[in-house]
Amino acid sequence: MTHFHAVVWIDHRVAHIYRFGYTGSSQELIKSHGPHHIHHRAGSVGSGHERDKPSYFRKIAAHLADAGTILIVGPAETKTELKTFLEAQAPAIAAKVASVRPLDAESEGEIVTFARKFFVRNDRMTPQR
Repeated sequence: MTHFHAVVWIDHRVAHIYRFGYTGSSQELIKSHGPHHIHHRAGSVGSGHERDKPSYFRKIAAHLADAGTILIVGPAETKTELKTFLEAQAPAIAAKVASVRPLDAESEGEIVTFARKFFVRNDRMTPQR
């Protein structure tokens, strides 16, 4: 089943990818293998979980390769880090990202509803191929 739109809800531990179109929806789950509880040491630079991010982001990019339009949402800065990674490492996928929006932890239904409303507005504003 092919779906044109994809929304990624992401934080530093897990990414939920929901794909949908006219004929239904599907969900994929990608887990980070980095630390789940982050400790900041006094005088240290960084967030304490950079080591695993490139492989985590590559897995997400691979799942988004065939999406037509992408919306990235999430509660913290990981969503913008994903967008930056895509711009540097996967520019073809980054070009498909319509927006990066803040969205706290929500249920699957709330995320998909938020994304459907976004894509209805976005599709009206974007020339369709």
